[in-house]
Amino acid sequence: MRTIDDYMKLPYRMEIVEDTDEGGYVVSFPDLKGCITCADTIEAAVANAKDAKRAWLEAALEEELRIPEPDDMDKYSGQFKLRLPKSLHRQLAELSKREGVSMNQYCVYLLSKNER
Repeated sequence: MRTIDDYMKLPYRMEIVEDTDEGGYVVSFPDLKGCITCADTIEAAVANAKDAKRAWLEAALEEELRIPEPDDMDKYSGQFKLRLPKSLHRQLAELSKREGVSMNQYCVYLLSKNER
């Protein structure tokens, strides 16, 4: 069985999002559901996140809950095949040519622009 220090060393992904409504930053660990904190500055938010992560893990160990392993990024190749209508293919090809980038780069741009 792992100790709290073992879990703290695991590479859990940290997400930092600016809170445009209230100000400051919100930090969460997607693999540790409900582990979230906030602060006025990024530096303070990251420091708070370490404390929140430790508290979340300590509570899970105390309650004997299953603690998930960090998501393994090695299982994602960064590639997938997508079938689309010919008309959309043509439109994407024309738009990417107009922007002077590959269609792949243009599609990544479009996807990242609409990630949430």
